[in-house]
Amino acid sequence: MTDKSVRDVAIIGAGPAGLFAVFQCGMLGLSCHVIDSLAEIGGQCTALYPEKPIYDIPGFPKIDAGKLIENLEEQAAPFNPAYHTGEKIVSISNNDANFELRTDKGQVYSAKTILIAGGAGCFGPNKPPLEGIEQYEGTSVHYMVRQKSLFEGKRVVIAGGGDSAVDWALSLAPLTDKLYVVHRRDKFRAMPESTKKLHDLADNGQLELVVPYQLYALKGDGRTLQSVIVRDLEERERELEADMLLPFFGLAADMGPFAGWGLTLDPGGIVVDPFTHATSVQNIYAIGDIVSYNNKLKLILTGFAEAAQAAHSIYKALHPDVPLHFEYSTTKGLPAA
Repeated sequence: MTDKSVRDVAIIGAGPAGLFAVFQCGMLGLSCHVIDSLAEIGGQCTALYPEKPIYDIPGFPKIDAGKLIENLEEQAAPFNPAYHTGEKIVSISNNDANFELRTDKGQVYSAKTILIAGGAGCFGPNKPPLEGIEQYEGTSVHYMVRQKSLFEGKRVVIAGGGDSAVDWALSLAPLTDKLYVVHRRDKFRAMPESTKKLHDLADNGQLELVVPYQLYALKGDGRTLQSVIVRDLEERERELEADMLLPFFGLAADMGPFAGWGLTLDPGGIVVDPFTHATSVQNIYAIGDIVSYNNKLKLILTGFAEAAQAAHSIYKALHPDVPLHFEYSTTKGLPAA
């Protein structure tokens, strides 16, 4: 049944940035709808790698992605957000003071402003140009890791040289029967400390670095992988016996319905003012990995800061004549239960 309540903010995306935006808006007295196409809140943290440890959340030397989402949900709970999951926005219209957001389920949600927090969920993987790769996707070829246990005792090829490739190599090395890391260069683009750990594991025989090589072909029965063929720059080939292939070649932007909203876009995503997080359309704001501005860092902690900035901008837009006497959470506390 359509939720006819008009809320101050419709947050599109229930990943870490979107959930923290609920808290930031709530502390300013702003009510929120939260809409996400996935069946559960949490974005990629829940759907793709709930067991993956995250090391750069302030105050948490290490926290699993799924636990981070649990904490963010608990933090947002006092502000009673209206969650609408398993629904994808297909169109928006501006009816005088309010936006109406229509979903693929036929629902309509109304809000005074929109905050896009699409995150990496608005991006798709860059797939390697390997003939027949689609046949193996979901069984032997995976672009994300949902459960580490799936790779236990398997022969795994990880391809790529960035943080995702290196981080997952470090995480999966203790579980796999054999782990190869294929990269077209000798040098990796990951964090220096992670790269050092990767080389340490290679030196100890816990994984094999296959460099400088690139993916060339797949061998298998059309569903189950048997081996991965790689080539170097001199076209010398190696055949790596493998059960699983994890290609990590970054993400490509897929703006989906946002492309038709009149927003200014560039190759990095939705262009915003880095101080207010306003887009080119009045009363539509955006935060997280989907936004683009100079020196943008695509980190969860950056999305948290952007959520706070956007919430304050939205408050000023909705209450231009009401001074905002900001109080720290340690002074203000939370609403009474």
